[in-house]
Amino acid sequence: MKKHILTLLFLFACLFIQAQRTNQAFWSYIDKYKVWAIEQMDQYGIPASITLAQGLLESNAGRSTLATQANNHFGIKVGSSWTGPYVLRDDDARNEKFRKYKSARESYVDHSKFLQGRRYQGLYKLGKTDYKGWARGLKAAGYATNPRYADQLIGIIELYELHKYDEKNYLKWIKKNPNPHQTYIANDLLYIV
Repeated sequence: MKKHILTLLFLFACLFIQAQRTNQAFWSYIDKYKVWAIEQMDQYGIPASITLAQGLLESNAGRSTLATQANNHFGIKVGSSWTGPYVLRDDDARNEKFRKYKSARESYVDHSKFLQGRRYQGLYKLGKTDYKGWARGLKAAGYATNPRYADQLIGIIELYELHKYDEKNYLKWIKKNPNPHQTYIANDLLYIV
């Protein structure tokens, strides 16, 4: 009995450590890319929370093979209009072609341009703060084949409170206050970043 309890405690400790590592990787990713996501929101109208959540999910917080070897943070496949480099990866089928970028920044910009396509135009009728509508709309438009894709995005956004980056004045504030332990007030809510 004692041996079983020790084994269970060991397993729980291992799971806890793994969860902490994953959590830290996600926070580091958010800190690294939040300004780019906000800039893309300001330029293209895509909620920063959606961009960050997709980047986190599609690239496993920048740790996926596609992100590390091809700077592809959003799992965007080649498609008919892509003329740039690509890498082969197994996804829904074997050896599918995924876009390869020179930098993560290029991936973020291309993601925004990709979402300007006709199949996603209905999303722009939603507000920049309607992350749930955007998540469901991305799934309905066929961005991902996973039936739980919208729920996964919403879960990430809510767990990491990414919706705060959708606030109108957040980018101006963060550029003026780069100290990550400062506070920000928007719409009568207090944020600690």
